[in-house]
Amino acid sequence: MTLSQGPVAEGEFVEVVQDARVVFTWGWVGSPTVPPGSSTVEIELSVDGDGTLVRLTHRGLPRQEQPIHHAGWNYYLPRLARAATGGDPGPDLGPG
Repeated sequence: MTLSQGPVAEGEFVEVVQDARVVFTWGWVGSPTVPPGSSTVEIELSVDGDGTLVRLTHRGLPRQEQPIHHAGWNYYLPRLARAATGGDPGPDLGPG
C-alpha cells in the first residue's frame, strides 16, 4: 500500500475469517523503527443494528510511533466508512 505522501506499507495476512476478522502484519519499507512485519493489525467485525462495528487493534508499535499511527488510523477509517457505504471520501490529503 502506498499512501498519498509516498511511504509504502507492507505486511502479510496472518488470519482471515470471513465476515468476522482479519489479522495482518504491518510495517514501512525502509523504516528503522517499524519495518515490514514488525507490528500486527487485528480488525474485528461485528453486527451492530443495521451496520457493522469495526474494532481495530494495532500491536507491537514502539511507543514513539503510536501517536502518528493513531492519527493515521483516525484519518483513514472514516474515509473507508464513507467509501464502504458508496460515498466519495474525497481526495486523500493524508492525516497531517
